[in-house]
Amino acid sequence: MYEDKTLVCVDCGNEFVFTAGEQEFYAQKGFENEPKRCPECRAANKTRKRAAREFFIGVCAECGGEAKVPFNPTEGQPIYCSDCFAKRRA
Repeated sequence: MYEDKTLVCVDCGNEFVFTAGEQEFYAQKGFENEPKRCPECRAANKTRKRAAREFFIGVCAECGGEAKVPFNPTEGQPIYCSDCFAKRRA
């Protein structure tokens, strides 16, 4: 059903392969558009966005340790450290 496609990255101009497996994954997730960036440029863009984030420090409502969150905590609302947050999601 799906075949590998060669696409051109809008950032670096290099060609990259949009594999049949990736296409199937995109379809399962409901994504309608093909990727515009190669995997390397996608990773660099993601890293750049994460580095620009401002983090806030608070007290974890679960363990009482330091909780570093990417939003300004609202008083009265619990926040969780990475470990406790992962446990709650599981």
